[in-house]
Amino acid sequence: MTIRTVFFAALGLTAGLIAIVESGATDVFLEATRPDFQKIPLGVAGIQNSGGPDWLGGRIEEVLKADVRRSLVFSLVDLPSVGIKVSNLGSGPDPSFKQAAEQGVSVIVWGKAGMKNGDKDKEADINMDGYVYDAGSDEVVGGKRYVGSSSVVRLMAHRFADELVFRYTGEPGIARTKVAYVSEQGSARELFVMDYDGYDARQLTADGFLNLMPRWSPDRRFLVFTAYRNRNTQDIDMIELATGKRWTIVSLGGLNITPALSPDGNFLAFASSHEGNSELYRLDTRTKALQRLTTNAAGDLSPTWSPSGRELAFTSDRSGGPQVFLMSADGSNVRRLTFEGDYNAAPAWSPRGNWIAYVCRTPKKEYKLCLITPDGQKRVQLTTGAGVDDSPSWSPDGRHLVFSSTADGKSQIYMINADGKDLERITFTGTHNSAPAWSPAL
Repeated sequence: MTIRTVFFAALGLTAGLIAIVESGATDVFLEATRPDFQKIPLGVAGIQNSGGPDWLGGRIEEVLKADVRRSLVFSLVDLPSVGIKVSNLGSGPDPSFKQAAEQGVSVIVWGKAGMKNGDKDKEADINMDGYVYDAGSDEVVGGKRYVGSSSVVRLMAHRFADELVFRYTGEPGIARTKVAYVSEQGSARELFVMDYDGYDARQLTADGFLNLMPRWSPDRRFLVFTAYRNRNTQDIDMIELATGKRWTIVSLGGLNITPALSPDGNFLAFASSHEGNSELYRLDTRTKALQRLTTNAAGDLSPTWSPSGRELAFTSDRSGGPQVFLMSADGSNVRRLTFEGDYNAAPAWSPRGNWIAYVCRTPKKEYKLCLITPDGQKRVQLTTGAGVDDSPSWSPDGRHLVFSSTADGKSQIYMINADGKDLERITFTGTHNSAPAWSPAL
């Protein structure tokens, strides 16, 4: 297979086929990824509306419940279904909370929200107070106030959810993470970024041509991506999300694609054909020194870093069809990882290091997502059903993935748990959304 064939075969698929009050209670941290982990039963007693628009309390509660469910740390309990009715809650626990604890509810959260001074017409200064009752200690173990405009109401709920996750696991939550992706705009493909649940999409580029394969910097400030200047030249650019400032970091002759920053941000791995064949390179982002990592007659592309930064997984057709390979970060110790199936590509290493997700072609010639352990000892097919599934990207907690799929006809972005459950579509606008990249946590 020629370099151009390899590149465009890969591109065809990855582009979708063309102020604070805290109690003194002791925090309890739980390891939410161990096999025997039991989700913590949590009930949301409600977010009371104290002088805001009619939608305020309900909106916050809706977002909070969705965040709690997606966290996979808690199991959401419907309090009325177990006979618990609460109303007019203040900052202290309600007598019914003990009854809820007897029903197995370990945590109860509630709050109130309203416009400052009760001014419903004022844009700014929404107050939200959130409280946490822990059944084990029988006390309120945390309370916080959030202040902002109506435009950040969802963010208030996301932050409350993330702080619940952190209190009970010691790890950052994912509710305030972002997903970058590519969206078709006329004849162009532009970069967008949205909240992890698909809301508040924002366009980042407006070139009128092709911007593809975004990947995050470890500090979430930047994206690196492939920018097509014309149909024969592809550079790797970086854009700062806060300002929109953009510059080129790789502009070698030929094709320069599939960039990936190392976990410490010190190196950029990418594929380039500037020496005639598709090879992998490593750019030192501090010194600008360039190192060639692969030397092979076949095509190598799509590098993904291990969490330690010591290894890379990548796609190569050196064994015939595309397969996933591993190597050390300096290009040594190359070995093949996937052997089942005639097409395995687009690897994505889990932030916990325990799995590598990739696109696999099934015996029925369907493109789906598979997972494999880095030692190759365990392999599972993650997705099933209609459509082409592509471009897996892990959540920073390693419990979920986003990917693009044509399951509903047009390419859209979906979220799925790492065990294959709770498939959820998160984009609904546009004619073609693809190549998602999940941000690091705050």
